[in-house]
Amino acid sequence: MKNRCLAFTLLMVVACAAVAQDAPRTPAPSLTKPKGATTRADARGFIHRWLVLEPVPVPGRLTEAAVRDALEAAPLPDALPRAGNALTLANTAVKWHALETSNYNVNLYHFAWALSKPTSNVLFWATTVVDSPREMSGVRLAIGSNAASRWWLNGEPVIALNDDRQAVIDDGVSKRLTLRKGRNVIRAAIINGGGATDFCARFLDANDQPIPNLGVTLQ
Repeated sequence: MKNRCLAFTLLMVVACAAVAQDAPRTPAPSLTKPKGATTRADARGFIHRWLVLEPVPVPGRLTEAAVRDALEAAPLPDALPRAGNALTLANTAVKWHALETSNYNVNLYHFAWALSKPTSNVLFWATTVVDSPREMSGVRLAIGSNAASRWWLNGEPVIALNDDRQAVIDDGVSKRLTLRKGRNVIRAAIINGGGATDFCARFLDANDQPIPNLGVTLQ
């Protein structure tokens, strides 16, 4: 009788653990669904609205060669995605999510954890559209990432960070660029080996001062 009771108890523990594992997790309070078609970069220039792709498993090595290999193994289509779009990268089915962060940075660890997705040895793709009221020359894209990352503006590679690192504001700064009048597409790839992972981005003007109030849209 004792053996039967013990077996039943163990079975219930396993079943409860499975239910708990499958139960939806609470999203991070800093990440919400965007409201309205457009928003603005904040007073410090930080961009708060992004499309982020669910994490894709990669080896998680963070050297320049390893990052290049990971991006070649999980390349992103050129077309600008929409929230809810699904695709398969590196034999992994993933989906795009529209996010608005209340912080200056986007917490990718919380994003993945809330979806019960892996947070270590993964590649995140992110993209957004910045709407400039006029052409601006001599600007720089300034970013921080945990850990390695690659950044493109309007299809041109502009920043490369390697190795394990914290997401420090303006850790990576591009050469002088020109923001077009109207739409400008930012695309980023962030690779995390383990632990926390996040990123932040803003534009600096010709005097290396943050550019506030730029329009941001995911359309």
